[in-house]
Amino acid sequence: MVVNPPTADPVPAGSVPVPLSRKDFVSDQDPRWCPGCGDYSILAQTQKVMPDFGYPRENIVFISGIGCSGRLPYYMNTYGFHSIHGRAPTLATGLKAARPDLMVWVITGDGDALSIGGNHIIHSMRRNVDITVVMHNNRIYGLTKGQVSPTSEFGKRTKSTPLGSVDHPIAPLTIALAAEASFVARSVDTHTEHLSATLAAAGHHKGSAFVEVLQNCNIFNDGAWREFTERDVRDDRMLVLEHGQPMIFGKERDRGIRLNGLHPEVVKLGNGITEDDLLVHDQHAEDPYLALMLSRMWWPDYPVPVGVLRAIQRPTHDQLMTEQIAEARLRYGEGDLAALLQEGETWTVK
Repeated sequence: MVVNPPTADPVPAGSVPVPLSRKDFVSDQDPRWCPGCGDYSILAQTQKVMPDFGYPRENIVFISGIGCSGRLPYYMNTYGFHSIHGRAPTLATGLKAARPDLMVWVITGDGDALSIGGNHIIHSMRRNVDITVVMHNNRIYGLTKGQVSPTSEFGKRTKSTPLGSVDHPIAPLTIALAAEASFVARSVDTHTEHLSATLAAAGHHKGSAFVEVLQNCNIFNDGAWREFTERDVRDDRMLVLEHGQPMIFGKERDRGIRLNGLHPEVVKLGNGITEDDLLVHDQHAEDPYLALMLSRMWWPDYPVPVGVLRAIQRPTHDQLMTEQIAEARLRYGEGDLAALLQEGETWTVK
């Protein structure tokens, strides 16, 4: 379904565009999510950062699949598509190929992206399609009323797994890194300042950006991430990544991560251990080894990393296509579709 185009008065030719604000990206549709849903926060922070990118609304497109997150394009005063289950990255790839000048966002959920849409999202990332994927991860199928999802924890009791899930959960950031996404990050729906900054960084990135947002479904999976995201425990149980800074965490900023052989370990500063012994985060490292290690760290063995794990630059899919087409035109000319269809072995059917 194609969402209504942005509503705004046309800008006269030659005039200077008026700076936009958050309210300019709020559509006339009332959000229809359950009260208390984390999607409200993700929507609000997305609307908040959009003016900073400098794109006119008519050059921004939000594409979604199926699930509660799929409604988000209706609430953005931009162009948008509400597509079919798991295929939002496919539509986004085609759109960027045809209109590389557009800013394209893909809004998806853990089920939509990693189950039926797993193959599509993997290939959009390996191609480095210049889109920003925001995956709402609540560890459950919320729209269909509470079935196990690809990120549900082992042993999870749901309507589809009443005796507990026997499937090992997918690690979304590990998948993104293995698929060679050039920007990989994680944030939390309730950590609004961090979420806003993470979305801003993803939107400014040129290439395939994948952001996992740990999000609560207070109806079918309430408290999905509460054990490490709640305000009273998050300082001790989460690691906020900062490029070029040592990996320090804790309410007293007295713990950190250092490397012990091939494995990270949690250490307490003092008694001979200093910040110089800790790992320093490098989100621009070409090799993904550090980012992969961070993507595997999880509570209670480790603090859960949030922030940008990886941000590198490499040619985008649309850039490479444009260059290839230009080279073909120089070599073979503009081409003639009618001649192409009629060349070679042809015959007439009577």
